[in-house]
Amino acid sequence: MNNYIFDVDGTLIDTEKMYLLPLQKTLRANGKPIAYDELKKVFGITATDALRMLGVKDVSAVQKQWFSQIKDYQNEAKVYPGIRETLTKLHANSHQHLAIATSKIKAEFQRDVVRFGLDRYFDAFVFSNEIVHGKPAPDLILKGIEKLAADPATTIYIGDTIYDLQAAHAAHVAFGLAGWRVQKTSEFANSDYYFAKPTDILAIGDPESSRSH
Repeated sequence: MNNYIFDVDGTLIDTEKMYLLPLQKTLRANGKPIAYDELKKVFGITATDALRMLGVKDVSAVQKQWFSQIKDYQNEAKVYPGIRETLTKLHANSHQHLAIATSKIKAEFQRDVVRFGLDRYFDAFVFSNEIVHGKPAPDLILKGIEKLAADPATTIYIGDTIYDLQAAHAAHVAFGLAGWRVQKTSEFANSDYYFAKPTDILAIGDPESSRSH
């Protein structure tokens, strides 16, 4: 592989509790108590799509309440072990190019990714406000391919949800499952790669020369 496009939430950064705890609190305050395990099923897609899937009627108002509370849970977010090492080595190879394609908007990206310094490893970024359809549609990944001027045949999208898998295959690129967050159940049987830990990604890379800085 020469082109690596990454999801963010649940792949690079563990943001599950940062998002879902305030979501659960917000829904409960609006008379819609939902178990945490049920909320996990909408993790990784846009907030608007998630709220619609949960049956929320006034999506705009509830989303505003939800997002106003996320700041109180920022300490719950952390970079997964092995991610920095993996990104450092991928970025160092001049034959390899990296992009992020995320359901986040740019402001969320600044809050959740830039503060950890992960943005420096990437050549391109795609946010949800740049495309028409969120995952499982292929739009995010297709835009990432466009920005990298990448060949889909040598491109992989790495993520942690069934929506990521479906989006990758709809974009005609390989899908790598982030096994440090989820197990390869039957739901992910069509995954092209299963990475138990982030550094396993390095095994499919181009071994040629490193970048000079």
